[in-house]
Amino acid sequence: MTASLYSLFSVEGKTALVTGGAKGVGAMIAQTLVEAGVDVIIAARDAAQGEAFVASLKGTGKAAFIAADLGSIEGVEALADNVKTRCDTLDILVNNAGIFSAGAVEEAKADQWDREMGLNLRAPFFLAQALLPLLKAASKDNDPARIINIGSIGALWGKSSNGAYAYGSSKAAVHQLTRMLASDLTAQGVTVNAIAPGFFPSDMTDGFFNAVEGLKEQMEGAIPAGRLGSKEDVGGAVIFLCSRAGAYVSGTVLPLEGALWQV
Repeated sequence: MTASLYSLFSVEGKTALVTGGAKGVGAMIAQTLVEAGVDVIIAARDAAQGEAFVASLKGTGKAAFIAADLGSIEGVEALADNVKTRCDTLDILVNNAGIFSAGAVEEAKADQWDREMGLNLRAPFFLAQALLPLLKAASKDNDPARIINIGSIGALWGKSSNGAYAYGSSKAAVHQLTRMLASDLTAQGVTVNAIAPGFFPSDMTDGFFNAVEGLKEQMEGAIPAGRLGSKEDVGGAVIFLCSRAGAYVSGTVLPLEGALWQV
């Protein structure tokens, strides 16, 4: 890589927090950032799984794990307080933690709805709010701090996704939250973007596929790209948004779904 390309796409030396970063899309993002030289704090509920994942990571960056349950505002505040004890600045916040459910309209329950809205929507907003001083402190000329919210293809198309009502609604709200935060924070040195993944290997996707027999094969056949997404796909998108190459991008929702949304 030439020096100019390196400076354009390098994220080496940055610090990041990735929520839900021990499995699925979050793990793909965390692994890519560590390999690219970023010091990454990974937050997740399962301490044993998180510690094992951190121990497996290899790269020029460092990784640390914090056990956190972002399903309550107290859990969000506890994570933010922990991060503040570990670093004075934060270059990248990836709001990835989320939960999914699907079922018939008649089967929807209010408590599950509230859990999904709490983790998928409330947590990203209040975590960004709590960590905003660290993000602002990391911002430099032509190199703002970054917030990346993980949305979903389920918030782009007009389908119920087999009854994922709370999930799709929460992710649509995440997309709008991204735009609204960008309108306020970009001028303060923090860009805000969202990635809307399609189908990537993950526990959440497995749950979606398991809800309907034969759905996985149907979806793989329907994706124009001919495959599920990979670590390189989502990791590359994050690197772009977090590097100098993406410094002028803010308020966008990036579909990352192999053109499935267009079908």
